[in-house]
Amino acid sequence: NIPTCRELGIGLVAYSPLGRGFLSSGPKLTEGLAKDDFRQSLPRFQAENLEHNRLLYERVSAIAANKGCTTAQLALAWVHHQGKDVVPIPGTTKIENFEQNIGALSVELTPDDMAELESIASAEATKGERYRDGFPTYLTSDTPPLSSWKP
Repeated sequence: NIPTCRELGIGLVAYSPLGRGFLSSGPKLTEGLAKDDFRQSLPRFQAENLEHNRLLYERVSAIAANKGCTTAQLALAWVHHQGKDVVPIPGTTKIENFEQNIGALSVELTPDDMAELESIASAEATKGERYRDGFPTYLTSDTPPLSSWKP
């Protein structure tokens, strides 16, 4: 968490700050995914969770509309406003999206905006795990045990 990283003097890189595309496309994201797209298997994109998460997206979308920005820009601005020691790494394949991402730097957020967005983004608010069971284990399955490390 951010306070622990700060206490230890560690910067934080916010991985997938647009929620695997959900915060840029919303619930319609799942309609355009290829059958072999990794996101098809993510619990947050499954039908039983998607409707609930769509309501969260609509709240973010309303705030973005009031701010005159896109939902993606709002999400990136929220990360940016966490502090200089927290940076997002949004991925994109389109120059238009890159330019939109840069536009997030111009979005001003008040403390009230931050509090509202944090309530929407909390782990308790979203439905569905980030990854399917076993996936994080798969990611680190080739990591040698710490006991094997020699300085």
